[in-house]
Amino acid sequence: MKELTKAEEQVMQILWQLKKAFVKDIIEKMPAPKPAYNTVSTIIRILEQKGFVHHKAYGKTYEYYPIIEKSNYSKFYFNNFLSGYFNGSFEKLVSFFAKENDLDINDMDELMKHVKHDLKQEKDE
Repeated sequence: MKELTKAEEQVMQILWQLKKAFVKDIIEKMPAPKPAYNTVSTIIRILEQKGFVHHKAYGKTYEYYPIIEKSNYSKFYFNNFLSGYFNGSFEKLVSFFAKENDLDINDMDELMKHVKHDLKQEKDE
């Protein structure tokens, strides 16, 4: 899996949300100023080459849909980020996050409660 550019990620976020879409549908969901049709079409074709998107043809019109799930890309992106900036250490990431956000012990306790709750919910499912 390859990392996405900002523009590619923006298109993928919309496709993950819509599940399937024509280029005009993607443009409609983008914030102003809207990019040109050809720009979005080019990005979609690049995403197809990278293996993130596939299409169904209706004559000369293509409907695109993601073939990589958002959760899979999130894991890939996070692991790359963790590896690139924190030598793969989750502890270093948490320490950096705590320092940058000026978290105290109570904030950390609250975070731990959320993590424990989420882990328990995953086990119960």
